[in-house]
Amino acid sequence: MSKGSKRSSQLGDHGAMLPFPVMLIRSVRPDEFAAAGELVAAVYSALIPDIGDYMDELRDVATRIASGAEVWVAELDGEIAATVTYVPRPGPFAEWSDPAAAGIRMLAVAPTFRRRGLGEALVRACLDRARADGQQRVYLHTTQWMTDAQRLYLRMGFERAPDLDWEPAPEIHLAAYRFVIARGF
Repeated sequence: MSKGSKRSSQLGDHGAMLPFPVMLIRSVRPDEFAAAGELVAAVYSALIPDIGDYMDELRDVATRIASGAEVWVAELDGEIAATVTYVPRPGPFAEWSDPAAAGIRMLAVAPTFRRRGLGEALVRACLDRARADGQQRVYLHTTQWMTDAQRLYLRMGFERAPDLDWEPAPEIHLAAYRFVIARGF
């Protein structure tokens, strides 16, 4: 692309500069617990049939944080557009027992904000945090209905870990994925 065409792609009609959305990844604030929980619940209930009692867990940001997990949001132009739960080690919200691993849970991007890189940015933030924590691996589980997320995980370097698959309820198969930060199982 020529220098001129790059510049013109950033200009609106009449040569005015167009604003670019600003994304910020940060910890969820207590006054946002309900909004973050509702975002996850809405996204998951739209994908997973008969989600049942799991809705309560999806909404309960305070319990995740109190148990040692971290809940982050991706804010886009001042609005919570996506959220993820980072689980730094085995514990109540871990779906694995590997002491050298962290995990990613409850990634959700609001439908109106999809295809803007928010999910990938949150996953990268989790991977960066796991590296900083000295973890060797990162695990996550996804359902058969989350095909967009599965493509994202594979594109980012996760590999399937079928030995960690499980079924929490009839007709719900959780497929495990592993990202290896440091080899040496």
